[in-house]
Amino acid sequence: MQEELTKEEYIEETKQESHISLSQEKILRALESDDVRGHFEGSLDNQLVLNMGPQHPATHGVLQLVVSLDGESVVGTIPVLGYLHRGYEKLAENMTSHEFIPHTDRLDYLSPLANNVGYVLAIEKLLKIEATPRAQWIRTMCCEMARLASHCVWVGTMAMDVGALTVFLWTFTEREKILDILDILTGVRFTTSYTRIGGLALDMSDEVTARLKVFLDQFIPKLEDARALIERNKIFINRCEGVGYISKEDAISLGLTGPNLRATGIANDLRIDDPYLKYREVDFDVPTLTESDVLARYYVRIREMYESVKILRQCMEKIPQGPINSPDAKQVLPDKGEVYSKMEELIHDFMIVNFGNTPEKGAEAYQAIEASKGELGFYAISDGKGYPFRLKIRSPSTVAIGALPTMMKGAMISDIVAIIGSIDPVMGEADK
Repeated sequence: MQEELTKEEYIEETKQESHISLSQEKILRALESDDVRGHFEGSLDNQLVLNMGPQHPATHGVLQLVVSLDGESVVGTIPVLGYLHRGYEKLAENMTSHEFIPHTDRLDYLSPLANNVGYVLAIEKLLKIEATPRAQWIRTMCCEMARLASHCVWVGTMAMDVGALTVFLWTFTEREKILDILDILTGVRFTTSYTRIGGLALDMSDEVTARLKVFLDQFIPKLEDARALIERNKIFINRCEGVGYISKEDAISLGLTGPNLRATGIANDLRIDDPYLKYREVDFDVPTLTESDVLARYYVRIREMYESVKILRQCMEKIPQGPINSPDAKQVLPDKGEVYSKMEELIHDFMIVNFGNTPEKGAEAYQAIEASKGELGFYAISDGKGYPFRLKIRSPSTVAIGALPTMMKGAMISDIVAIIGSIDPVMGEADK
């Protein structure tokens, strides 16, 4: 009978045989730790290590999960990131603030407008400038349209993850209507790069307002139809209820924000707790539940869509007329018509485009917004040059993925897909 190997001997032998990398060795050691191992008495010990991803139809991006199983029960999970890493934080150090705006579209690519707004607000705080009232109202509307578009995708993909294909087709249709409105507003449907430092690229036309009103009038009935299709489905409820539990204490400890935190009963929302733009001037509720499972995270996002509709209606009523760009000529790109006709505006445009905005040396700023997935924050430090000395991005998707081991412990292998879907990760944002 072959002598049983110790944990250290097993790892070393495995390493020599397969020539695994250092990162893989760390994963293996973590899975073999006493904290995540499952134990059966005697000969029934049958622990299995399963690699889920990085290419898998239900991982919502290029995500690898190394899962330790006892039979069909999950006893340990290690998320592995890095397959989509673009080095955005480092790229920002070599770009002017305006040049980096298109890259924010590619973070959470399901809500690019909100990413634009969050980054620009951080740079504006660094420069000590503020957008005009009309621009702030339009930005507020952009954030809520981005939330609706993102949640529409999430509802559809979440339902599809547990076998309900029709809902995905219905909610994606509603998202397409939002993108059509954004096409008129920004000139593009998807990666908008619409927000500018000190203002916006284009003003909101009457056509946008009219089409948005029509969309909001028909959206709630369409959402009700989608809800009726899945919430009356016993299979969907059974796949979600009681699955992926996380306590409010663990959620706080792990840094969860957004719908994932509010599903534990904590009414944390930056739109109310640390208001920005025009959220102080609109009335809305913060949906919370206490069940802390997949189903609770579903209901929180559904209810948020009703609140976004409420906010958008108020914005359309309250938005004032006026300019959309700050008058600070040295920090804000001038109107293109004036650039072609006035020498001073031409000089300002040339300096900003080629050398960037110039905050005070040593200035630093952090700005967070309540994005569709939670707190999206940008921290910028300046050394007085036209591009950030350092830029750090606080990604809600990264934090949510970090909570997966806690949510999955004790779950069945068939629950993994539902749990991943419930946290709504986007790997472009998680890996940044």
